[in-house]
Amino acid sequence: HVQLVESGAGSVQAGGSQRLSCAASGYTYSSACLAWFRQVPGKEREAVATTYTGDGGDSTFYADSVKGRVAVSHDNAKNTLYLQMSSLKPEDTGMYVCAAFKRTIGGTCPVWPYMYNYWGLGTQVTVS
Repeated sequence: HVQLVESGAGSVQAGGSQRLSCAASGYTYSSACLAWFRQVPGKEREAVATTYTGDGGDSTFYADSVKGRVAVSHDNAKNTLYLQMSSLKPEDTGMYVCAAFKRTIGGTCPVWPYMYNYWGLGTQVTVS
């Protein structure tokens, strides 16, 4: 049974930092596309960052809205995905959800939610 569990929820002042984690059980992060999506009520789920965990070089994607302010990383040994966010803005507020799917081919991972078949429940970040 696959489970992705996010943590790191909290309320942060604008300009602050927050680190989110996504731990997997029943699933290994090797050779997989991993992503952080942001869900805001009334808006479509948006990919904030994606990363490929297998061989193939740097294949990280960042949404323009967060580029330069966030960094996605993963620890395959711990089956944990991270999102380090800094210089937070009120518009960064939302439910951050991690997602994954297996892929053996390297390259930039997709930003479309339908491509991902495993999802966490999300962790709320509120920036004021």
